[in-house]
Amino acid sequence: MLRHRVIPIVLIDGFSVLKTINFKQRRNLGSPVTVSRTYNTRNVDELILLDIDASKQGRSIDKFTIMDISQELFMPLTVGGGIRTVKDIEMVLKMGADKVAINTEAILRNNFIVEGANEFGRQCIVVSLDVIKVNEQYCLFSHSANKIIEINLLDFCMKVQELGAGELLINNVDKDGLMSEPDFKLINDIAGCVGIPIIAAGGVSVPNDCTRMIQAGASAVAASSLFHFTGYTPQDCKSDMRENNIPVR
Repeated sequence: MLRHRVIPIVLIDGFSVLKTINFKQRRNLGSPVTVSRTYNTRNVDELILLDIDASKQGRSIDKFTIMDISQELFMPLTVGGGIRTVKDIEMVLKMGADKVAINTEAILRNNFIVEGANEFGRQCIVVSLDVIKVNEQYCLFSHSANKIIEINLLDFCMKVQELGAGELLINNVDKDGLMSEPDFKLINDIAGCVGIPIIAAGGVSVPNDCTRMIQAGASAVAASSLFHFTGYTPQDCKSDMRENNIPVR
């Protein structure tokens, strides 16, 4: 039986944790090691660490930051930010990550997904997609280039699955940081066209939102603001899922 996951997302700008709103406004939240240590004590299922400035600045995520965080954790760690080559993937895994999240390079060079999956196994490859709604249509958004990508979202999801992605991380730009209820239709649309696990992020305001995201088709729920700015914990989200007969880890 598939057991669903609740995954905190830690965003960094190189060395400091931050929280964004719609991928624009930023609030600094301190040390990633300290934040990760806190999540470790809360027995979360996994942790996602994303350096959101790495690709834009033409660099990779700092390897020592990954190493410092991985040494604090007793859970799987997914790392993303500026990953452009097989050597980048190898470095991230050697520093202690279990999976890599590929965003910009997955769009610019689809074959990179194939290269990564062939070298390290598709279970290591998470394709991270930033989604924005324009004229009632879901579109891919490139944070590094700050523009909409002219690719059909659902077609692209099916394509990256075929190329070797093991999971999809769907970041809803319109909901980012607002805690204004997730877009359940977006989750349902993507779940209806792929067979790989979907990690859905964006808009979670209360634990029941996580339950409804799973009911919409997500395999896992990722959140940040909920855990940074409210009293809710990942365990609260799991408890709500259990009350609704959803198996959790």
